[in-house]
Amino acid sequence: MNLRIFVCFVIICPFMFGLYSCATIPDGAFAVKPFDKQRYLGKWYEIARKDFRFERGLSNTTAEYSLNENGTIKVDNQGYNSAKGEWVQAIGKAKFLGEEDVAMLKVSFFGPFYSGYNVIALDDEYRYALIAGKSHKYLWLLSRQTDMPVEIKAKYLKIAEAMGYDISDLIWVQHDKQK
Repeated sequence: MNLRIFVCFVIICPFMFGLYSCATIPDGAFAVKPFDKQRYLGKWYEIARKDFRFERGLSNTTAEYSLNENGTIKVDNQGYNSAKGEWVQAIGKAKFLGEEDVAMLKVSFFGPFYSGYNVIALDDEYRYALIAGKSHKYLWLLSRQTDMPVEIKAKYLKIAEAMGYDISDLIWVQHDKQK
């Protein structure tokens, strides 16, 4: 009986821990502090990103953040799939991992599965942001407009490189369609 309990513990506990936890920020990256959630809410345009399967082939990508009644943040991601000739949308939620003045969150689009969302650079006016995912495979440059000034791009790319990111494979997003 004790062996059976031990085997169940060894098999089930790591699975449950993996299910409900996640690495949230890559080594060498640091979340913005202080952070003002209210000022960050609203629409952001994706200027550049690392390629990953959920956004593959999308252009005109945006993220819009608003508050849910329970205090979590609603995440409304949209983009245009030119191969299919249609707009796609993903709705998720984000939660702070600790204090709300530290821009370290976890985001979920699939039930209990979360991944890191970390604002690692942000201008004083909340117009431009650099976002790190849970590892160096995930990086986004965001702007309140469909473009970003060259000097801000250069600054954010330098920050990303200093934090260990390879920026040579970034995808620069086109914004040439309106929904």
